[in-house]
Amino acid sequence: MSREQLRQTFSEDAELYDRVRPDYPPRLYDDLGELLGVAAPRVLEIGLGTGQATRPMVQRGWSVSAVELGAELAEVARRNLPTVDVTVADFDTWELPGPTYDLVLSATAFHWLDPGTRVRRCAQVLRPGGVLAIVSTHHVAGGSEQFFVDVQRCYERFTDDPAKGELPAASAVSEDSAEIDATGLFGPVTFHRYEWEVVYSAAEYIELLSSYSGHRALTADRRDGLYDCVRALINGGGGTVTKRYLTQLSAAVSLNQPLA
Repeated sequence: MSREQLRQTFSEDAELYDRVRPDYPPRLYDDLGELLGVAAPRVLEIGLGTGQATRPMVQRGWSVSAVELGAELAEVARRNLPTVDVTVADFDTWELPGPTYDLVLSATAFHWLDPGTRVRRCAQVLRPGGVLAIVSTHHVAGGSEQFFVDVQRCYERFTDDPAKGELPAASAVSEDSAEIDATGLFGPVTFHRYEWEVVYSAAEYIELLSSYSGHRALTADRRDGLYDCVRALINGGGGTVTKRYLTQLSAAVSLNQPLA
């Protein structure tokens, strides 16, 4: 499937996405608050999903508006967070408002945007001194490490993905600022990293996999076979699997107004 097709899959089961996608570490928002230095910042969130990253900002009294591609996801987000102004639109082509936001944040969604325009478009809606914050989630070594080695055999049988072997150590996940640096619109990128774990039952883990675009894109036969294989591994290994995440916050301060 193309990038455009894959990014549309998240809205196919918005209730599932809302139920199984994890939240983000509270320290991330503490660090963002220090970077902003504003008591009640105006925030534009790109790709809020059903509000996993949004809720902590609202709870801190931040004023949040959001742009979400999926209408079904946006509907659930409005139900969860009625004070958030959610616009259903593709940020890549959305008519941008003026440069009034203190923070533009995209949590586990920035990679779905057009790499040729996404940083510059974010800069256009930030006031000078505003912050662009990109939150990425990485699956890293830790937790049930042997399970993640063994489960590659399931993916070899039922998908076209090559065997990946062991998950990378958190320290191996790069801090890459080249895309932002190249625009000349921001100061130096700062990085904050948070490691955390979640314990899943077999049923919970299968539901989590069902929220990922690559799994949703599989044919029904392949997906069912993959899930049966994964379920058997978990149940044969004690009934739970522990997954370690690395959340990385990449943040940069806007220097000036970009050219139109």
